[in-house]
Amino acid sequence: MKKILITAKNGQIGWELQRTLAALGDIVAVDRQTMDLSNPDSIRKTIREVKPNIIVNTAAYTAVDNAESEPELAMAINGVAPGILAEEAKRLNAAIIDYSTDYVFDGKKTKPYDEQDAPCPLNVYGKTKLAGEQAIQAVGVPHLIFRTSWVYGLRGRNFLLTILRLAKEKEELRVVNDQVGAPTSSRMVAEATALILARFGSPSPPNQPELSECTGLYHLTAAGHTTWYGFAEAILDYHRQANEAGDNAVSRLAKLLPVSTSGYPTPATRPLNSLLANDKLERTFRLRLPDWRHQLELMLDV
Repeated sequence: MKKILITAKNGQIGWELQRTLAALGDIVAVDRQTMDLSNPDSIRKTIREVKPNIIVNTAAYTAVDNAESEPELAMAINGVAPGILAEEAKRLNAAIIDYSTDYVFDGKKTKPYDEQDAPCPLNVYGKTKLAGEQAIQAVGVPHLIFRTSWVYGLRGRNFLLTILRLAKEKEELRVVNDQVGAPTSSRMVAEATALILARFGSPSPPNQPELSECTGLYHLTAAGHTTWYGFAEAILDYHRQANEAGDNAVSRLAKLLPVSTSGYPTPATRPLNSLLANDKLERTFRLRLPDWRHQLELMLDV
């Protein structure tokens, strides 16, 4: 069986991947204590000990606002580390999968961005993730880079869990209503990754492509679109449906108030349009993720 190394095993996507990839190989999942992506020696040591056939890197510096005051650390983890992972993968004749972000774009386009659109990140996080993409591409190793957006799950820190927590603590919540994107569940990202990797299993059936034939950059997001306000509204609506029989606190959830981006200033500038076109993913792998509302229903067991 293939040996698959997953980074950030306790993160949103990393945790889900341990389940979805289990049938495809021998899983070795590591956390920051085992492999520190800000330390090149730690990266090389771990990979040379594990000797994986596939490296799936879900680790990232994702604190978008904090990155503005910690650009060196964000670059080390998001920009430099993926290149080192790719170098080590090439040395082992292995492949690498990495996850990037809609924040590599400035959000000025009026339609969804495709893979041919020129990146123009507005913040440190986006700049460092773009650097990571370019570092992997420069190595020339078989790779899949999946740009996703507005990722959420039932673990870690994300918009879903923040809204559910604050809605029970506050009477009113001000949520931005002029940034557009496609909320994408970590579970769906992991399941899509598994479906794609299953195409490159061993032994390979006749006419099955090698990963090197599909190497490249792909957009991987939910279908449909909404705003952060619309996402928050749906979260609370579905939460009420899932808990209407047994949670009296649900009826006392905070009132949502829509605000503009200018009325909710943050250290990092966000793109107004985070929509990504998934046509290349569908053409190559015949795969398209469900609508964001359906993903949310599944996550909250509505």
